[in-house]
Amino acid sequence: MGGKITYYFLATVLVLVFGVVALEGVLLLLTGEPAAMGMGAVAFALPCIGAWFLRHNTRFARDAHRLAHALEAEGGLPADELKRTPGGRIDRDAADAVFARRQAETEDAPGDWRTWFRLAVAYHDARDTPRARKAMQRAIALHDGKAVPTAS
Repeated sequence: MGGKITYYFLATVLVLVFGVVALEGVLLLLTGEPAAMGMGAVAFALPCIGAWFLRHNTRFARDAHRLAHALEAEGGLPADELKRTPGGRIDRDAADAVFARRQAETEDAPGDWRTWFRLAVAYHDARDTPRARKAMQRAIALHDGKAVPTAS
């Protein structure tokens, strides 16, 4: 719950910053000076790009959370069986062993969103965030019945 509160707090602060930057962009556009107007156009465009990025990531997090709840209801969430260092970090060898098992499960059932979800968790535990995100996107697409790219 604390992570969700932090996320929404930071997203709210980010939206406020977007508003201030957009307002500054408008003020620069109104000066009439060519250089200031160019900077104003860029300052006005940046919040639009940032808002798109925030919306995209919020939707991804919401969909991943929805899948986690569905998998939890089925009793299929992966158990945290990983060894940890004294500092609390996941042991790399343990993460690699779990990853190999999850990858084999996914290869056996490539059309099951559940295996892709567990593979995404294994990628995350192995500190491979880009592949974890792609695997989770694939799990979301499979769960929602959307088209899934053939290459992973």
